[in-house]
Amino acid sequence: MNPLLDFSGLPRFDAIAPEHVGPAIDTLLADAEAAVKRAETVSPVTWDSFVVPLDDATERLWRAWGQVNHLQGVLNSPELRKAYNDNLPKVTRFASALAQNQALFAQYRALAETTDPAALDPARARTLDNALRDFRLGGAELADEAKARFAAVREELASLSAKFSENVLDATDEYAFWIKDRQHLSGLPDEVIAASRAAARAEGEPGWKFTLQMPCYLPVQTYADDRALRQTLYQAYAVRASEAGDEKLDNSPLIQKVLALRAELAQLLGFASYGEYSLATKMAQSPAQVLEFLRELGARALPYARQDRAELEAFARDALGLETLEPWDIAYVSEKLKQARYSFSAQEVKQYFTEEAVLGGLFDLIKSLYGVEVVADTAPVWHPDVRFYRLQDADGSLVGQFYLDLYAREGKRGGAWMDDCRNRRQRADGVQTPLVYLVCNFGKGVDGQPATLTHNEVITLFHEMGHGLHALLTAVGELSVSGINGVEWDAVELPSQFMENFCWEWARLQGMTRHVQTGEPLPRALFDRMIAARHFLSGMQTVRQLEFALFDMALHTEFDPVQDRVMDLLERVRDEVAVNRPPSWHRFPHSFSHIFAGGYGAGYYSYKWAEVLSADAYAAFEEAPDQLADTGARFRAEILSRGGSRSALENFTAFRGRAPSIDALLRHNGMAA
Repeated sequence: MNPLLDFSGLPRFDAIAPEHVGPAIDTLLADAEAAVKRAETVSPVTWDSFVVPLDDATERLWRAWGQVNHLQGVLNSPELRKAYNDNLPKVTRFASALAQNQALFAQYRALAETTDPAALDPARARTLDNALRDFRLGGAELADEAKARFAAVREELASLSAKFSENVLDATDEYAFWIKDRQHLSGLPDEVIAASRAAARAEGEPGWKFTLQMPCYLPVQTYADDRALRQTLYQAYAVRASEAGDEKLDNSPLIQKVLALRAELAQLLGFASYGEYSLATKMAQSPAQVLEFLRELGARALPYARQDRAELEAFARDALGLETLEPWDIAYVSEKLKQARYSFSAQEVKQYFTEEAVLGGLFDLIKSLYGVEVVADTAPVWHPDVRFYRLQDADGSLVGQFYLDLYAREGKRGGAWMDDCRNRRQRADGVQTPLVYLVCNFGKGVDGQPATLTHNEVITLFHEMGHGLHALLTAVGELSVSGINGVEWDAVELPSQFMENFCWEWARLQGMTRHVQTGEPLPRALFDRMIAARHFLSGMQTVRQLEFALFDMALHTEFDPVQDRVMDLLERVRDEVAVNRPPSWHRFPHSFSHIFAGGYGAGYYSYKWAEVLSADAYAAFEEAPDQLADTGARFRAEILSRGGSRSALENFTAFRGRAPSIDALLRHNGMAA
């Protein structure tokens, strides 16, 4: 049996092959299209006669396609890429046709008109409202010619996004820099040297192989004493997927096409810009509101950022003898200044965050907050390094399960993310429990040593687990508003950013640190120095995120591709908020996958928007430190369990008892008045 057609249990990742993709998708598309035909004429229109069978058929298609999409991200190969790209247009066409189906739109309207709102539970009422909204946003009310063009644009955008991501992956994987002389490795951590030596040996070469993968690239920028080595890798990383490299991997024309098509998509629906179209499903009301929010935060952060930059320049000149502070010096000088000011290094701290201790601490926190236990489990996996766990309630009942794929490797997309494999759903035969992926790109231990994580990597792991818990702890039974489904995109980062705060608690770190050599927990004196350094360069880091967010929103609201250039717009944004200016040859947009391939187009501001919510939510725990379980139970009940069954603002207000405030965010970033 084709493993992509087997929905009897867990996905059969050990059996899925590229040749399975086409036949499975064709079968599931045919089933879904037949279900759509039946739904178009079913009468009378009720939840059970119309919504449930339609969900049944389309869920199977999206689950199978989700597995293919996931493998494309974590185990890319030429064969799988071809299978994915061959089937992407078919899947996109079906999605567009579904969103524009007039008969289904009429059926949903009929269901809304004939159903007593008081008889619907909140999840079904929200599902119905969202469905009617999404039909309008999907072009269902357009004239036939405009509807056809809308569908064609969506199909082309899907292909362009996939190609953008592939180009970034290939440009990253194809680069290698070889070092033959050990003196160029001065300053680098032992595990980075060992990993680069192992990479060279794997190819039968002497010396050390350096790549643009994060476990290699970031330590070089942070610790390498060889300035030329830092510059070499910085430049290679900065021009990935641009005109400076392989023409076949240049994202320049893709960026222009994506922007033009997004603008056309919005105009077809009567929106003034793609930014307006994007915000139709978010908490923020307008691009102007978003820009005002970002600029207000920028006004608060910019004085701190300028001070950070001045201190770096002075230290680079006076302590390190650097006449200029170049972009490839910033991470290196920052680390040296932190060591000088706070008497510790990130590398010193890293030795305490051994992987097993961190995971144990994370799982203990989840139990303390929500009363659920993480238990090791077994499942077919796509790579031997992948782990699998179950989440069970206090009575032992299954809440959900998740995969954990921690390490960087070739063929795996960079960054960290959570995605759902199967969502919670109330079925006639019982509850379908959720199943999610948690993916990171950390370095793997070498020469028999356990993997160790930087504190920033620990924060990343907790962040992605927060997303996972949002999907796993939902109590909603309707697919379209279960877990993170139906949650406004600018609120979806709330549970993830909320979890980051616990990485700074002394009691928590005591239980999740164990020195890689001695087994000792993190010393209190070192923790105190970490806390003292917590806001180190926070102004500079804040304006960097604001630069990305302002660029994204301006690109999708104010940019005219005929009269303007993308890089010129980015420079104008930098004039407004940046304190660190990359060289003119830097091509940041060409690898900005978040907005061109990752769903954050005209939505990158969501990170800062949701950070206001998450900081304020965590403040509730700070205000009642002895009531962790009680506050955690309320957070689970009012935010995590609700999913998209009510608005994010209603969820937050129910938990906090008031509207969100920016004060906690400023305090947590060391920028309070």
